[in-house]
Amino acid sequence: MLIFIAKRLFYGIFVLFGVITIVFFLFNILPGDPTRMMLGQRTDIASVEAIQQDLGLNRPVRVQYFNFLNDLSPISWYNRTEREGYWYLDSTKYAPFLLLVKTGENGTLILKKPYLRRSYQSKRKVTEIISTAFPNTAILATASILFAMVVGIGIGIFSALHKDTVFDRITLVVSVLGMSVPSFFAAILFAWLFAFVLGDYTGLNMFGSLYTVDDLGRGEYLDLKNLVLPAFTLGIRPLAVISELTRNSLLEVLSQDYIRTAYAKGLSRFHVITRHALKNAMNPIVTAISGWFASLMAGAVFVEYVFDWKGLGVVIVDALEQYDFPVIMGAVLFISVILIIINIFTDIIYGWLDPRVRAT
Repeated sequence: MLIFIAKRLFYGIFVLFGVITIVFFLFNILPGDPTRMMLGQRTDIASVEAIQQDLGLNRPVRVQYFNFLNDLSPISWYNRTEREGYWYLDSTKYAPFLLLVKTGENGTLILKKPYLRRSYQSKRKVTEIISTAFPNTAILATASILFAMVVGIGIGIFSALHKDTVFDRITLVVSVLGMSVPSFFAAILFAWLFAFVLGDYTGLNMFGSLYTVDDLGRGEYLDLKNLVLPAFTLGIRPLAVISELTRNSLLEVLSQDYIRTAYAKGLSRFHVITRHALKNAMNPIVTAISGWFASLMAGAVFVEYVFDWKGLGVVIVDALEQYDFPVIMGAVLFISVILIIINIFTDIIYGWLDPRVRAT
């Protein structure tokens, strides 16, 4: 099992390196000059050259690429003879470091946190921007996938055990509708219905984040009711997929010979379902849950905008509008790490559910 996990970690690091390379070169060949975006109407040659020097954009692309890798790597080379600029780690401002090797007065090998640089527009560190927005997205994604997983698996099991009944047919129709409805349309519909039309009965708000400012000036307080509508809206589509996958996978497993053998040995239906059938039916369900959870963690742009939920999706869209490349690149790399981690955990769960997977 340890060798299996080590292989998955190696593959994950290899994929991350590829993503870093693609992201860097993609955003360095895109049209649009960030220096002119920053200067606006005050553009002149001297100002442009000064900004480009500060951002490191006046250097060859290969040098920029290695500086970018140096900033991202936990083990980095820090040259104190270089002017403190945009691309070099300033230990007093950006991150604490642990001195590993010092070669002379200037060259230093350090252990540090990955440095995602700073925003072109706000000058804030990208890590600060992401750390402010991501918790909201993570909470929303976790609440949505838990809702979809618990309800979806429950409905799928019940439908499989009552195949071709009225409940099963209604579930099939509702699942198809749930998979077909776009998230932005569902967000607008539910916000209007449950927060506006039925707002007096539900007590839900059409807009709002996880924390609400107190009207009496006592600061912010946790307002969990603002999570209900966004989480419900985001959870509908994965719920529909999970319920149908659970139903179909469980029906397929229940038709196997070893299930009939278990019944022939006198085992109860509950024991057969929970101990034998359900575990072997979980592989496609785990795939669906991990995929949806990873996509939700990347930021649900439309839902966040409709419900005014300050998450990572909104940050990415705002950065795209302003050509704020460091924020976009940092967010994409952060999302990639999340996806890789989720995929590794999914593979580990596969290995636990089916030992044959460990041999691959």
